[in-house]
Formats: sequence, structure tokens, C-alpha cells
Amino acid sequence: MKFKKFKFKRIKSTNNTAIRIIRETNCNLGMVIAETQEKGRGQYGRKWISLKGNMFVSFFNELNKTNLSISAITKINCLLVKKLISKFTRKKILFKKPNDLLIDKKKISGILQEVIFVNDKKFLITGIGINIVKNPNIKNNPSTNLQEVTKKSISKLNVENKLKQLFEENLSKLYKNK
Repeated sequence: MKFKKFKFKRIKSTNNTAIRIIRETNCNLGMVIAETQEKGRGQYGRKWISLKGNMFVSFFNELNKTNLSISAITKINCLLVKKLISKFTRKKILFKKPNDLLIDKKKISGILQEVIFVNDKKFLITGIGINIVKNPNIKNNPSTNLQEVTKKSISKLNVENKLKQLFEENLSKLYKNK
């Protein structure tokens, strides 16, 4: 299964854009990626601070064709992002429930999942933020980025392509089991 890629320079939120694409097109499988997003969203209505050079992506797919629960899919998506980050560093990557990834007790990635219904179809939107080159300075919430962790220059396009490949491979497996 291949995700149709929707690339933008600047948008409000990749998840909001994915919702709009689902509602306005017949596309059931997509990847929304932005260079910058103005109003990125995190869990529990929190704001995701979107610093230029980092990754802001949302995958969307129809959920009617899988028997997995949302919590099972959340675990799978966290494992996929962990697998991606582990391609760049050997450092230990930990989960902070429900959907953050930490290195050295500092947040490097967050995931926001939303379920919507459009024309009797159930869709999952999985928003992923990965700090690649910069990280926000938030009091009592330490964060890091891939370049800081690896001490190497990291190509955002390389991260994007590897993440897309991981999600495509995983989605194919999920739907094969149906």
C-alpha cells in the first residue's frame, strides 16, 4: 500500500489538513507533510511547538478494514517511530505514555492520533512530530533533537522517506491479516 504524499510549505496543522483532504477528496490513504506548521497540536489539546527544520507529518488511512483497537494501533505507531529513530542512533529510546518518545529522559517525538467519520467510513489520522534539528525550550519538559543526539547532520528528506516506507510496510501487514 502506498500513501499519496501531500507536501506543503506552510500550513496550520498536518492533522487538520489531513482531515480536510479526507473530507474533500476520495483519497483514503495519504501522508501530509509540511515544512512549517503554525498551530501544531499535541495530546490533550496541548500545542506542538513546530520549529523549522523538524518533521511534521500526518498519515491517514481508512480504519474499516482492520480489527485492531486504537490502543493497539497506538503501540504499533510508537514502535514504528522508535524503529525509525533507532536507524539514526544506538541510544536507548523510551516510551512515555501515551505516545511520546524520549532519549536521555528528553522528548524527541510525539504522536497525536485522531479518529474521524466521513460518509460512513472510519479514518485514523496519525500526526507525528520529530525534533530533527531543533527542540523547544519548555520549562519542566526537557526535549532534544536527532542532530544533538547523533552529533551528525540529519537529512529531513531521508527521515521522511524512511518513515513513509515503515508506515507503508506496516499498513500492508495490518490489512493482510484481515
